[in-house]
Amino acid sequence: MESPPIRTSQKICEVSWFSALCSDDYEYLGLPDGRLRSSFEHCGSLVAKADAHGFQNILLPSGWIAGQDALTFAAAMAPQTRQINQLVALRMGEVWPPMLARAIATVDHMAKGRLCINIISSDLPGLRESNQERYDRAAEVIEILQTLWRSEGPLQWRGRFYNFDLPNTEPAKTYQQNGGPLMYFGGISEAAQELCARFCDVFLMWPETEAQLALTMAQMSAKAAAHGRLIDFGLRVHVIVRETQTEARAAADRLISKLDAETGARIKARSQDSQSAGVLRQDALRAAAKDLYIEPDLWSGIGLARSGCASAIVGDPDQVLAKLQRYMDLGIRAFILSGYPHHQECDLFAKHVLPRLPCARFNEIQGRLVPNPCTPLTNAPRT
Repeated sequence: MESPPIRTSQKICEVSWFSALCSDDYEYLGLPDGRLRSSFEHCGSLVAKADAHGFQNILLPSGWIAGQDALTFAAAMAPQTRQINQLVALRMGEVWPPMLARAIATVDHMAKGRLCINIISSDLPGLRESNQERYDRAAEVIEILQTLWRSEGPLQWRGRFYNFDLPNTEPAKTYQQNGGPLMYFGGISEAAQELCARFCDVFLMWPETEAQLALTMAQMSAKAAAHGRLIDFGLRVHVIVRETQTEARAAADRLISKLDAETGARIKARSQDSQSAGVLRQDALRAAAKDLYIEPDLWSGIGLARSGCASAIVGDPDQVLAKLQRYMDLGIRAFILSGYPHHQECDLFAKHVLPRLPCARFNEIQGRLVPNPCTPLTNAPRT
């Protein structure tokens, strides 16, 4: 299959891990374990481990679940990390946009530019709205953020959801240049794809068959081109790698060995995206799969007790690497990985697969992170 036009044509990838900020770490899927609760200490140790192993990025999720607020957590971790970026999930509309822009700029300076944004447009906690309403609000918030990052002087904003007059845009200026932090986004509805095509930099997909991923990428590339843009593509997927395929498949079976259907359904339902189009499509793939494998080495058992990303690449190091390389041949350039328990799988992937991948950070190769940036908080003239 021929890959679509993408922003990063070179065959390299950004490899991210995952910190379980929203009560999503288990030894046995669906069986709560107090050792793996989403405390600052546990989640912070996951970031530290991924940083030490050389992962280029780490996803910090967001949800109305006991755990850590993603942006606050990223601020706390920024001075404690060495090289890793933090991909912070932010639900558009939760914070007044000018103050959200200022908060992002603050964390971006604390992290010296090692910050990316995962745009979330799902319902706000305790509120149910139409799909179009949510995406319209998200689009307006994104446009406000990008306008604040890219413009100088006073800003008057008159929109559908927000109206304000700012004397200047200086408080929102980020450490990163040329447009501010990169924006990652995922969704398969028409409104979701249009939002990404207009504003975002990386379109994230959940595990499906390679043919379906290729079709989605071709459609998204065309939508972005209609706005005069190129985007990159990423895949959010779990991984279970062992020295042999037999051991890897046994680990997958063990993961769900103490799970009952009622508990799994309850865990899935507490997520705010549990009825999204992407989740329902993954559910349908799993229902039609033989032995939970929707295609060779892609196991959908995690979706029995998890909303969102529902499948894992399962195999020995060569099999996992080959699967990732097939995805790169399709044009995928970012991988956001995880596995249960997250500490153990992070170690195993870093040992067996990560050193064999050609890696880079998107914000570096796309010119957002530059040496000695000029901002009001660095070396710009103080007013």
